[in-house]
Amino acid sequence: MKLLFRLFLPAFMLTVLCTPLFSQESGEEDDDEAISIASEQAGLASVYSRGDRIFNIQLGLVFPLFYYDTDRGKIETNMKMGGTASLGYTYFFTPHFFIGGEVSGMFAPTIGKNMYYSVPFGFRTGWQFILRRFEIPLSLMIGFAPQSYMDASYFGFFAKPSAGIYFRVNPEWSFGLQSAFWIVPQWSSKNELDNNTSSTHGFFWDISVGVRYHF
Repeated sequence: MKLLFRLFLPAFMLTVLCTPLFSQESGEEDDDEAISIASEQAGLASVYSRGDRIFNIQLGLVFPLFYYDTDRGKIETNMKMGGTASLGYTYFFTPHFFIGGEVSGMFAPTIGKNMYYSVPFGFRTGWQFILRRFEIPLSLMIGFAPQSYMDASYFGFFAKPSAGIYFRVNPEWSFGLQSAFWIVPQWSSKNELDNNTSSTHGFFWDISVGVRYHF
C-alpha cells in the first residue's frame, strides 16, 4: 500500500500542476480562434459607416414592355429585347442610407430592323438592407435621358426604381443581380397642323449582373 501511495502521489501532483497550464493554453487558442472568426465576420458583414463608397458596373438585358399614349392608351412598342450597361457611384451617409449617381446606356432593335438608343443619367438614392454576407439595395434614380430613333431625337425626364441582391465575397468586392423598371416619358407639344397634343411614354424592364468595388 505504501508503495502504491508513493507511486501515485508524484503522478497526482504532476497532474494538478500541469492542468492549469493546459487549460490556459487551450483557452488562449479558443480566444484566438474566436477573435479570428470575429475579425473575419467584421470584415465581411458589410457594416457601413458615413463616407464608405461603392463603384459598380452592370451589364444586362432590357425588355420593352409597352408605350402609353395619352389619347390612344396602351400601345405596343414594336421593339425586341435589347441590351443595357451602367456605371454607378454610391456614397453612404449611414450604415443603410446612400446617395449617388449613375449613367446608363441601352439599345433595342425594332421589328423594322431599326435601332432605338437611350443614354439615361442622373441622381440616385436609396436604402440597403444587410443579411450576413448578402446586401439588398433598393434605390430610385431620377434624371434625364437623351433618346434617338432613326432621324428623330428627344431629351426628357427619366426615372428608374430598382432592387438588387449582392454577395460580399471579401471587404473589397461583391457580386450580384439587379432588376429595374424604366419610366421614359415623352411629352409632345401641340402640333399646329393637326392640333394633336398627345404624349407617348415608354416603359421598360431590365435585369443585369453586376460587380461592386467597395472603398
